[in-house]
Amino acid sequence: MIVDRPLSVIGAISGTSMDGIDVAWIETDGLAHVRPFGGATMPFPPGLRAKLKALLDDDPSRAEREPLVELEEAVTDAFGAAIAAFMEGKGLDGSAVDLIGLHGQTVFHRPERRFTRQLGLGQRMARQLGVAVVDGFRLADVAAGGQGAPLVPLYQAALAAGLPKPLMVLNLGGVANVTYLDSDQIIAFDTGPASALIDDFVARRFAVAFDDGGQLARQGRVDASVLAALMDNPFFAAPVPKSLDRNDFHERAKIVNQLGDHDAVATLAALTIESVAAALAHVPRAPLRWLVAGGGRHNGVFMGGLAARLGVPVEPIETLGLDGDLIEAECFGYLAVRSARGLPLSLPSTTGVPKPLCGGRLWQPA
Repeated sequence: MIVDRPLSVIGAISGTSMDGIDVAWIETDGLAHVRPFGGATMPFPPGLRAKLKALLDDDPSRAEREPLVELEEAVTDAFGAAIAAFMEGKGLDGSAVDLIGLHGQTVFHRPERRFTRQLGLGQRMARQLGVAVVDGFRLADVAAGGQGAPLVPLYQAALAAGLPKPLMVLNLGGVANVTYLDSDQIIAFDTGPASALIDDFVARRFAVAFDDGGQLARQGRVDASVLAALMDNPFFAAPVPKSLDRNDFHERAKIVNQLGDHDAVATLAALTIESVAAALAHVPRAPLRWLVAGGGRHNGVFMGGLAARLGVPVEPIETLGLDGDLIEAECFGYLAVRSARGLPLSLPSTTGVPKPLCGGRLWQPA
């Protein structure tokens, strides 16, 4: 593969909230050159999201014990169909795309046991689409003792080059993570739950997929004692880098069941805000500005609460002319090029690996 020029690459991921398959197209050399060309979020086929949710809700450790052959093939085919539909919509054929970065769907993440699993078969997709595919982005990092997450910091650093520092980039997905940027310093870690706890609660109590705009949380009142109990968690004081599985807080969060439904949602939203604020204890200087990506930036309770709590501008990443729904998909296109070039995907200060580490597996279509 030619990697001494910018490549046309597609990245694809489904986040921990599993609200769809994000597909993005960029041109990049894996270094400073990044040109986004747009993207889309495609729905999972009927029933597939339910199967994934059942796996995570019923017994997520099955993802460590069982091969899950049929489910992984179905996930791969859903990603392949989403990418093919996106390419068709953009008028792209296989010759117009040099590489695909397939993150897939995380179903189990236990870096303390040096295990992580993302469903998605790069070799199968390469054969189906006739385009080289990089997958397995987190495997080498976790095998080397790293957290395997977050992997977006190097891409965020490329996007934020030239902006005043220190700067914090916050991603509000199912789990929240931050990237602290200051001069040539990059620090990254998961901060705590973002939308996952709320999504699961409102699905049970309100029969909706998520708290649209924060309207349910806005109708409730934060219970200070329950919030304090939720924040009394050793994770927040643990040294960085650190990462979370989507379900790590679910057992503790059952405490909100004693509250009224709207108060519970409000309290879970406050947990996200407070846990993000707790990240300031792990960075050298308070950021001048926070830029927010991920679906949670559409939640007015999150955004307003964070601005009030942090006391500095908290803005959606669209203020840079970017699409906050596509940053992670773009990232895995960017990292696919870095992988093909043998460049690091993670650093000691972002995942805790012993040294800057490459990763990913390259599959050719032949």
